[in-house]
Amino acid sequence: MTAVAAAQRTAGKDVLGHPRGLWYLVFCEGFERFSYYGMQALLVLYLTQYLLLPGHVEHVAAFVPFRGFLQMLFGQLATPVATATAITGLYSGGVYLTPILGGWIADQWLGRTKTVAAGALIMVLGHFLMAFDVAFVAAILCLFLGVGLFKGNIASQVGELYKPDDLRRSNGYQVFLLGVQVAVIVAPLIIGTLGQKVAWHWGFGAAGVGMAVALVIYLAGRKNLPPERPRGAAAKAAQQKFTGRDWATIAVLVALLPVLAATAIGNQEIFNAYLLWGNDHYNLAVPNLPSWIPGAAAISGQTMPVTWLVSLDAFISAFTVGGALAFWTIWSRYAKEPDEIIKIAIGALIAAAAPLLLAAASAQEVATGQKASLIWGLGFHIINDVGFAMIFPVGLALYSRAAPKQVSGVFIGVYYLHLFICNFATGRVAGLIEHMDGASFWTMHAAIIGVGAVVLLVFAFVFRKLLAPTAADKGETESYAEAVTTQA
Repeated sequence: MTAVAAAQRTAGKDVLGHPRGLWYLVFCEGFERFSYYGMQALLVLYLTQYLLLPGHVEHVAAFVPFRGFLQMLFGQLATPVATATAITGLYSGGVYLTPILGGWIADQWLGRTKTVAAGALIMVLGHFLMAFDVAFVAAILCLFLGVGLFKGNIASQVGELYKPDDLRRSNGYQVFLLGVQVAVIVAPLIIGTLGQKVAWHWGFGAAGVGMAVALVIYLAGRKNLPPERPRGAAAKAAQQKFTGRDWATIAVLVALLPVLAATAIGNQEIFNAYLLWGNDHYNLAVPNLPSWIPGAAAISGQTMPVTWLVSLDAFISAFTVGGALAFWTIWSRYAKEPDEIIKIAIGALIAAAAPLLLAAASAQEVATGQKASLIWGLGFHIINDVGFAMIFPVGLALYSRAAPKQVSGVFIGVYYLHLFICNFATGRVAGLIEHMDGASFWTMHAAIIGVGAVVLLVFAFVFRKLLAPTAADKGETESYAEAVTTQA
């Protein structure tokens, strides 16, 4: 029996027009993302407001060598805020690096199903350890490793549920992404509220429960998952040698990574210094709501957890991604679409305007003595998400199309390294928030993004022919869909 035939038999009877295994993967990934984004929304706040304060940090096992390692990467960390932003940057960036290791382990050793299950189990352990101050370093290491084993491999299993010519594959990825989007919106509302309003460890406990549910769902559905592909030496096939053009393309795509990282710094800051700034400078009090609104009396006058801003961002991004796609679709009906790098540069210029709103809000706060209205925050998230929607998906399309076909799959992983670079840089930049006024801090972010946009335009002019589409550029849709799913 061929692998494709086995996949179809394993999938069993379709459910709602898709293989049964898809729904196990959708709910498993949804609960895993619930766990991840809830944890990420709490991390920098938990560190600055609890764990790194005197009376707590002394009890963290192996924290001294861990701090020494951080200072090797980020320089002197003299304050809890600097240390917290460095840890958050390392954690947020590392999850885009470790999936490369996870993919190798699955391909060469364990196979996808065992690798995903192992990753889920290790993440359950990591979230459980977060409930104990003493185990924080061990918990972070477990989460690092677990995400790496889990992240890319479960996304690959979605595509393997379908035959190569099955047109339902793209829709399957859309369903998969829908589950992720719901989780991203809900997680900060539940986990963030528990962590900030009840107790930090309640929030992390909720994240652990979500991860445990994900593991149970995955194990329950393993009979409906696709069969394993050949591994190790059996998976190696003859490849064409690289041409001079191939090597030049690889060099340009690698050189683009730090530039793309610069364009993403405003977006990635949302999980780091932005939460610290918002907690101190936004007016988070819920206004008096009309009595006809359900629950109005209970929430009017209450202070909104700052982690809810992450949910707001996820809610807005659900619309901006589709809006950006619709915009370029309509544009193509009346004019030629610009090259991918030009599109990314346009997105970066839009994204650069978002931190300027925060700079203006900071200046207004200084002038009036009143905390910034959340209207400023709403504007920031809308503009940032419009810009990012024109950057990230288009960058995926560029790398999946332009990379030499012998390494096209690898280069999807390489593309994610720009987020590793960005989050690493964010860990350093975010620490400046306690030394700079808000207007200067956010103007600096706008300048970094703007410089990235200008450099992208230079790349577009100098390397236009090298990165232009060729007649051989077919079949990117599938790899693009899988790449988007892997990132989410």
